[in-house]
Amino acid sequence: MVAERPDHPPLPKIVIRFPAIIGLLYLGVVARGDDFDRAPIRYSESKPSNSISQLQKRIDAGEAKLSFTDDHGYLSAVLKELKIPVSSQMLVFSKTSLQRDRISPRTPRALYFNDDVHIGFCRLGEVVEVSVADPKLGTVFYTLPQEPSEKPQFKRQTDNCLICHTSRGQGIPAHVVRSVYTDRDGQPVLGEGSFRIDHSSPLHHRWGGWYVTGTHGGQTHLGNFIVPRRPEPRDLKNESGLNVADLKGRIDAGHYLSTHSDLIALMVLEHQCEMHNRITAANYQTVLAHRDADVMNELDNAPKGKLTESTARRVDGAAEQLVEYLLFHEEIKLSEPLRGTSGFAEEFAKRGPRDKQGRSLRDFDLKTRLFKYPCSYLIYTDSFDALPSSVKERIYRRLWDVLSGKDQRKEYAHLSEVDRRAIREILIDTKPGLPSYWK
Repeated sequence: MVAERPDHPPLPKIVIRFPAIIGLLYLGVVARGDDFDRAPIRYSESKPSNSISQLQKRIDAGEAKLSFTDDHGYLSAVLKELKIPVSSQMLVFSKTSLQRDRISPRTPRALYFNDDVHIGFCRLGEVVEVSVADPKLGTVFYTLPQEPSEKPQFKRQTDNCLICHTSRGQGIPAHVVRSVYTDRDGQPVLGEGSFRIDHSSPLHHRWGGWYVTGTHGGQTHLGNFIVPRRPEPRDLKNESGLNVADLKGRIDAGHYLSTHSDLIALMVLEHQCEMHNRITAANYQTVLAHRDADVMNELDNAPKGKLTESTARRVDGAAEQLVEYLLFHEEIKLSEPLRGTSGFAEEFAKRGPRDKQGRSLRDFDLKTRLFKYPCSYLIYTDSFDALPSSVKERIYRRLWDVLSGKDQRKEYAHLSEVDRRAIREILIDTKPGLPSYWK
């Protein structure tokens, strides 16, 4: 819970859904020891195959060239090669990163992302920070030295990053977004507590230590807020940080690719990070369940590959957790409309795919909820497609049960019949590989 201090009104208690600690890009990991470094996963030893490793192959082969600039090093070139929009820029001023000495309210760290890659940039930083969703390994970390080179090298990080990116739960390297109270130097005021954020988090807990541009009516948040240094009782209201259109006077905007830290980009990132966690957890838990089942099958002279009753329950549980989050279980309800400032929402929605009626899972609502059709767009990613067949079959069956109306449990009560039908129709038109019973 949040510490309650006698010299100011008590702050709200924290609801923590997954253990995590502060790290690169506000990311953490859910782990049981370091089981993911053992067989059969062997996280550190296994060779990644993802957007960054593929870009590195192109650089090494001379098929891609990253230009270097004095202002931003390789940042612009990396964003262009990975098709990451500048409109996704978010600025975080809490010192909660690998390059914490470079970060302050005047010189925030900039973050950019697409569906599977997250890029961190610090003004005059030594490296570009990278995390990427690897279809087999989950979140993989890299740094790119900010030094001119004919063939720059993304360096995989399996030690330093995992010091912060490992906690003790489900055994995965993963992302967690955090909101912290921050002082004028960018130091987290940990005595005031912090919040771990996903799409279920109320707005008034979000964005502590982050800059936020956009409008949200009377809804409140912790963005753009610096905790004052005063020995007397403090007023922790964030009146000057709400409905901010630009960051003039707060940062040296000319040092960044954009003047925005877009509200909608932040909300998409918060959903996306935990969705990738669920995909990775489903992958790892299924792989480990099959490993354990093979041991028991060998002892019992049973066929290899068969899931025992106990291991099947583990796979079922992983599938259910993924499906619940995929369908925006426990997503907060908005009381007033939201609007960003960078054009991110428009650019994001254009990336489709769209069904025969022109609908897309990337279409926003922004009046009562984030998306018009509450099913995660990350169902189209390579990471989802690479899930082991045993868990993916369960996910598709559970999705069908919910979207066809067979499953009317309270976890899915937020989905109206119109929602279910629209999502079902969109997926049938746009998602390759659906089981035959869907059609």
